[in-house]
Amino acid sequence: MTGTLFLVPNTLDFGVVAGTPPPLSDDLPLGVIRTAARLTHWVAENAKTTRAFLKRVDAVVPLTQNLQSVQIVELPRPQKGAKHAAPAPNLDALLTPPLQGVDMGLISEAGLPAVADPGAALVEAAHRRGIKVVPLSGPSSLMLALSASGLNGQSFAFVGYLPVEATERGARIRELEALSRRHGQTQLVIETPYRNEALLEALLGTLAPSTRLSISCGLTLPSGWTRTDTVARWRGGASTIPKDVPAVFGLLA
Repeated sequence: MTGTLFLVPNTLDFGVVAGTPPPLSDDLPLGVIRTAARLTHWVAENAKTTRAFLKRVDAVVPLTQNLQSVQIVELPRPQKGAKHAAPAPNLDALLTPPLQGVDMGLISEAGLPAVADPGAALVEAAHRRGIKVVPLSGPSSLMLALSASGLNGQSFAFVGYLPVEATERGARIRELEALSRRHGQTQLVIETPYRNEALLEALLGTLAPSTRLSISCGLTLPSGWTRTDTVARWRGGASTIPKDVPAVFGLLA
């Protein structure tokens, strides 16, 4: 029998909260923490931050194995600066533990694994090899932002990052607005935090005045907020957004 690949959610406060982070039980169900405490094999984006996560787990539910003995393997990172897309890596070797009957966890840097996250490739490989995949409940910035936005939650699309170059970005914004208007569909976008202001400026400079724009910033944090308004009203008021806090942008034409 094979082991199970557990998709273990992470908090949304990584790299945002200064000092001692709040206990995991503020954001994750106790059942998730108990599962994380017993897993001895992990695949992660970053081994260092996963160890930090497991220290927070240990503060709530003691780990069943010494942290130094927990096996953490990092997902292959895409080659930076490559002119051509690299072939998909063979991830079968990372699945050796569950293929040998040992349960394993997959964790993202923030939120749910495999959602806006490279871990999706490992999940696909697990299905291909007949390994049971079990997602665990936890925060997703995309779903929390959509829920708080008041935009259409019956039809929506997550489109990831927009182009950085101004002309291409403007064209993509107009394309998404037209798609939203045609189908009544909410479009969700994210950006690297230090580009939050630039994206907001581009959205306000490109979208029609009647289009509704929603921004959720720092979700689950004490300072988190969501604002939804027409582009015309956004333009008429203070339109600032932190450069160091993750945000989700939603639009509905």
